[in-house]
Amino acid sequence: MDHSRHVRLTPGELTPDNLADATIYGPGDEKIGSVGHVHGTGPSALVVIDVGGFLGLGAKPVGAPLTGLDFMRDEAGTVHAVTGWTKAELKKMPEHVER
Repeated sequence: MDHSRHVRLTPGELTPDNLADATIYGPGDEKIGSVGHVHGTGPSALVVIDVGGFLGLGAKPVGAPLTGLDFMRDEAGTVHAVTGWTKAELKKMPEHVER
């Protein structure tokens, strides 16, 4: 996917509602997960990424800082993100557990 024509979200758009279920693409432009949910807003937010699994089953939730993700909208208005993390790196992160 060519992300060069996609519009980056403004800091005010980085809200849990806008980011929910967004697809996350890795450095090779492969799908590596999706946003499960977000804790907080703005640059200090923690994004919980569901990594791996199939059709939502067996995915591992990991917490990642929002600053490690570049969220944008494509031509159809769909929000997604790109990151330098690989799927393997995300899978090595500790599992996010809700408290």
